[in-house]
Amino acid sequence: MSSAVPTLSTGRGLLYIAFAATSWGTAGAAAALCFDGSGLGPLALTFWRSLGGLALLLLASRATRRRTPAAPAQPRRRRITDTLVNGLGLTLFQAAYFEAVQGTGLAVATVVTLGAAPVMIALGARVTMGERIGGTGTVAVTGALTGLAVLVLGDGGGSGEVRPAGIVWALLSAAGYACITLHTRRQGRTGRPSDAFATTVRSFAVCAVCLFPFAAAEGLWPHSAGLGRTLALLLYIAAVPTALGYALYFAGAATVRATTASVIALIEPVSATVIAVALLGEHLTAATVAGTAVLLASVTGLALAEARLAVRTRPAPATG
Repeated sequence: MSSAVPTLSTGRGLLYIAFAATSWGTAGAAAALCFDGSGLGPLALTFWRSLGGLALLLLASRATRRRTPAAPAQPRRRRITDTLVNGLGLTLFQAAYFEAVQGTGLAVATVVTLGAAPVMIALGARVTMGERIGGTGTVAVTGALTGLAVLVLGDGGGSGEVRPAGIVWALLSAAGYACITLHTRRQGRTGRPSDAFATTVRSFAVCAVCLFPFAAAEGLWPHSAGLGRTLALLLYIAAVPTALGYALYFAGAATVRATTASVIALIEPVSATVIAVALLGEHLTAATVAGTAVLLASVTGLALAEARLAVRTRPAPATG
């Protein structure tokens, strides 16, 4: 993970983003469990998530240093820009999402965050990079948003009423996610994609530093009762959906169109729904099942369209 990824295939980029999105859905469920009895608030949980992810990535870097090629050095100005944009975007994305989970429930927070993100990214990619969604992409994005709307309307899992404050936090989280996706894709289009590992490490460092004073004011330490359970949840959040998930996402986002990456990431509410049913005892309605089916079909259709586009635009091999 510590090398640059200019030769990463489109198919592998799609797979990386799909895995990251699936793991992020489990992060929301783990956070919901953590809020129940740990005494930690959204900002403290995000701080520990970032600090733990940073520590695990640094340990991974030390363990694999001799087995991975060194990444090419980046200009100092670009490195600073990457660090600030991705770090601040990650801070907003994570902290606002956990605020939304606490404020309006896991299901609603997840679907609003990931439902608004494709719209923000599609508009941003059109304005800043001239990306056209095309007919297939328009149908897929529309289908994905329709599936998300059905999921919200069909939420019968007892997540609580939809609260305006929680919706605002979810929209802010979507904005942070959109900034990261657009910036990463823009760097990938230059032919000099950022080093995914270094970008992730620096982003977590910025996130931890920014959140520390707010987390300390909110309450940094969990309750002693159920401490083992809390630590296990924090370790999982830091390891799988954070250290591994974001490293794979940054690598994949550099090779996949911004709008495609955002729609594939809509797998997150599906994985969150599955976890909610399996671990939190929530029940699916017929509308929720229908919304999930539409969402998965849309994600699959867009992924196939992206793969076909990559084949058509691949340079022909030299002859003669």
